[in-house]
Amino acid sequence: MAAAPRIVTVSLNAAIDQTASVPNFTAGAVNRVVWEQSDAGGKGVNVASFLAGFGHAVAVTGLLGAGNVELFVRLFDEKNLADRFVCVPGQTRVNVKIVDDVSNRVTDINFPGVAVGPDDLAAVTMAIEDLIEQDAEWFVLSGSLPSGLPPSSYRDLIRLLKSRGRKVVLDTSGAAFVDAIDTGPDVIKPNIDELTELVGRPLEGERAVVDAARDLRRRGIDLVVVSMGAKGAIFVDGAQAVHAAPPPVAVKSTVGAGDAMVAGIVDACLRNLALEDCARLATAFSVGALGEIGPRLPARAVIEDICGQVATKRIEE
Repeated sequence: MAAAPRIVTVSLNAAIDQTASVPNFTAGAVNRVVWEQSDAGGKGVNVASFLAGFGHAVAVTGLLGAGNVELFVRLFDEKNLADRFVCVPGQTRVNVKIVDDVSNRVTDINFPGVAVGPDDLAAVTMAIEDLIEQDAEWFVLSGSLPSGLPPSSYRDLIRLLKSRGRKVVLDTSGAAFVDAIDTGPDVIKPNIDELTELVGRPLEGERAVVDAARDLRRRGIDLVVVSMGAKGAIFVDGAQAVHAAPPPVAVKSTVGAGDAMVAGIVDACLRNLALEDCARLATAFSVGALGEIGPRLPARAVIEDICGQVATKRIEE
C-alpha cells in the first residue's frame, strides 16, 4: 500500500514540455529537427517528479486538458504520484523549446492553455481539502494561472491552507504573485526579475536583494529564495542570508531548473537542514537539472557530488 502523500503540488496551468534540437536554428527559414522529446510538465508537476525521485510520497493536483492527458498519466504511474488532477475539456498547453547547440541558444514558443472557470477551481479546492484530511503537510503552488482564473486564485488557496496549519511554498509571478504575497506563504522563490517587479525598484548587488527579501519576511514569509541564473541564488531566513554560487556546468536544457530548486528547498526543509546546507542542496538540484534533457534530475550520487561543489558565503547584516 502506497504511503499517504506528505507533499502536494498544485499546477493550475500544467504543460507539455516539447524540446526540439535544431542546429543553426534560423527564423524565417526551413529548419531540420535532429531529435525531439516531449515530457509531461508544468512547474508543479516537475517539482512533484523531482521529489518523488528522492523518495518522497507526493500527490499532484490542478487542472489538465482531457484531450492530451496520456503523457501525464504515464508520468504519474512511473513516479508513483497520487493523481488528484481535475480534467477539463480541451488540451493542456504545449511549451516548445528549440535547442541550438551550435550557437548555444534556446528559443521558447509557449502555446496558450485551456480556458477554465470558477467551477474548475472549486473542484481543485475540493481535492486540496481531501488531501488536507489525509494529513498532507506541505503544499507547493507553482506556475502561472490559466485563462479564466482571477489573480486572487493562489491567494484564496493559501488562506485555506494556512487556516488549516499547512506549510505553503509559492512560486509564481505577476499579478498572482502580488495578490498572494500578503497571505504569508512559508517559502517563496522569485527570480531576480520577479522580485524587482514586485518591489518596484532596481536591485543592484547582494545587499539590495537581501534588503528586499527582509522586507518580504516582515510580511509573514519564513524563507525567501531569490534565484539569479548563473549568478546563483540568495537565501534569506530569520537568522541569516546566504549566497550560493553554482559550479560550472554544461547546460543541456533549462527546462525545470527553477522547479528543481524548489524541490531541493522542500527536501531540505523536510530534513530540517541549516540554511547554508539548504542553499547547497537546492542549488545542486537546479544544476543537476541543467545537465539533463527535459525536466529530469541525475542520480542522487550526482546531486550529492554537485552539492559539494556549491560555494556558499554568508552575507553580513
